[in-house]
Amino acid sequence: MWRLIKVLFFLCLIAAVVLVGYAYLGPIFFPADFAAPTSEFNQPVVLETE
Repeated sequence: MWRLIKVLFFLCLIAAVVLVGYAYLGPIFFPADFAAPTSEFNQPVVLETE
């Protein structure tokens, strides 16, 4: 049982390191995934006031 807990802890630790690495290095290697939308969207808004 203790071995299973250690393996799960190790996998969670590796997943956290990979997630942080992707957040920091992702824009360098995958710029399209982190780019803001480039199309403009206009929609008229009608405000009803009294």
